[in-house]
Amino acid sequence: MARRPDAGAPALVLKPGREKSLLRRHPWVFSGAIGRVVGEPELGATVAIRAADGAFLAWAAYSPSSQIRARVWIWDEQASIDDAFLRARVAAAIARRAGLAATTDAMRLVHAEADGLPGVVCDRYADAVVFQFASAGAERFRDTIVDAVLEATGCGAAYERSDLEVRGLEGLPPRSGPIRGAAAAPTLTITEHGIRYVVDVAHGQKTGFYLDQRANRDRIRTFAAGRDVLNCFCYTGGFTLNALAGGAHSALSIDSSAAALELARENARRNGFAVDWLEADVFAALRKLRDGGRAFDLIVLDPPKFAPTAAHAERAARAYKDINLLALKLLRPAGLLATFSCSGGVSPELFQKIVAGAAADAGADVRLLERLQADDDHPVTLAFPEGEYLKGLVLEKR
Repeated sequence: MARRPDAGAPALVLKPGREKSLLRRHPWVFSGAIGRVVGEPELGATVAIRAADGAFLAWAAYSPSSQIRARVWIWDEQASIDDAFLRARVAAAIARRAGLAATTDAMRLVHAEADGLPGVVCDRYADAVVFQFASAGAERFRDTIVDAVLEATGCGAAYERSDLEVRGLEGLPPRSGPIRGAAAAPTLTITEHGIRYVVDVAHGQKTGFYLDQRANRDRIRTFAAGRDVLNCFCYTGGFTLNALAGGAHSALSIDSSAAALELARENARRNGFAVDWLEADVFAALRKLRDGGRAFDLIVLDPPKFAPTAAHAERAARAYKDINLLALKLLRPAGLLATFSCSGGVSPELFQKIVAGAAADAGADVRLLERLQADDDHPVTLAFPEGEYLKGLVLEKR
């Protein structure tokens, strides 16, 4: 499947002036930037990206039905996009995560564009790995990437969670299930900062667990001593268990998913913690807690993705403002609010503006203590700000 430098190779020739983002090393080529297609490249094929004057810009994977018409593999014209290239990229990505093994046996091994493997996500859970292939180019090299990860890690099983809406935009059907080994087991057990979790790789959110919040879960532990904690959108209880491990006085955790709360209860049992779990719509539950006069010293808001793209930002802003306003009303003086957004369509600046508006409407005098982001195994490159999807604020109500 190699694609060596060749003037006759399939190519996407850009419209005049549309090469600027590629020269800044942004890895996406949108359909509107393309002037013409040279040759008849197949779905996922490697194509040369050329400026209007014919100058070479990059090698990329072609996706004829997507608005993101091509995703860049590399800017070096002398490179060959073949099995050896993919294996080297996988090995380099895994090597970058070596330092995390001291605190956990679960981590992101490959983080798509940030690791030079657009559309490829791979998470490790103990002795198993879970993949998501979100682009046509990733799909084309699927077997090579799976084999490379298993060889580099020594893991005995692989599972796939390519049940993603974005695959439809790439002209690919959703797919989920075991790939290699004994990964058909519905749950796996991992350890993170001394806490054990059950992970449902077959049905859980993302690939089964929110690995990107690892450092933030540990940070919440440092704030929790002696506090009454409220964890909203608690999923399987990560923030809750860390708060209790940090000496929290009590913990109430809310989620609308019965399946998630079942795993959360099991996680609490395995770690010897007592937790009040509430299956409910968080928005309604917060209003009920407010009307009942409840108050807390530490509140965590980690909602699902309200705005997958910028087009959804206005609707998402209303939801973020609503939950933050209610949380601030439930917060005692000197209490802390850790609030997050994982919406790629909401920038860090917009998120802070939304939360500031909520504080004003709540009549709360709030101090910004910290900004939080995804852990180190979810890197962000300067040329690809779209990769900075997770942002968080730690606020103190004065």
